[in-house]
Amino acid sequence: MKSAIATNPHKILPTKAIVGKKICMTQVFAENGHLIPVTVIEAGPCTVVQKKTVKTDGYAALQVGFDAFPERRVKKLVRKPLLGHFKKANVGAMRRLRELRLVDSDALNVGDVIKADVFAAGDKIDITGLTKGKGFAGAIYRWNQHTGPMAHGSKYHRGVGSMSANSDPSRVFKNKHMPGHLGVEKVTIQNLTVIRVDAERNLLLVRGAVPGPNGGTLMIRNTVKG
Repeated sequence: MKSAIATNPHKILPTKAIVGKKICMTQVFAENGHLIPVTVIEAGPCTVVQKKTVKTDGYAALQVGFDAFPERRVKKLVRKPLLGHFKKANVGAMRRLRELRLVDSDALNVGDVIKADVFAAGDKIDITGLTKGKGFAGAIYRWNQHTGPMAHGSKYHRGVGSMSANSDPSRVFKNKHMPGHLGVEKVTIQNLTVIRVDAERNLLLVRGAVPGPNGGTLMIRNTVKG
């Protein structure tokens, strides 16, 4: 059975997308003199490694590679099955493989390159990335819960709080806010604005902050709600 995305591609799929890497944050000045905080993103170049079609895979998509390995490190860092995958496409081995599902995936073929100039200044985009990892965190920091009384006699300051009733229901309910791993979650920020495009250096300057640490992988696509 075909998925909703495969049957209605024009309603929910972006028209253009690219894989990038977060470089840093800085600031630029607009023509009117206003200071704009921007995130610098290395966007592409992304090479099409595999083309999926409705006939062979049940849906249309492009698998693209980003951030090529140095030739001298390929044999050391890339496993043979993956190396064969790149060899079949006649492209160099790359660190990151991502799948792009676009409205018109048929317009590109294996070996084609997607560059930062697919976007232009003023474009509205959505950016998806993994948030920074914070390690193990308590309920106060992880879920923004209130602390207990901070007086000396309380002896209960940053605990998780009441867990459940004793005899009924005699268990902890699912989704109870507990201490645990914080961060490394997939987050999408919508309707960000492209301030500047540097096609020669494959850089996008995007207004505001984007998810993840410097060096984190980002999926960039034109907004589907604009």
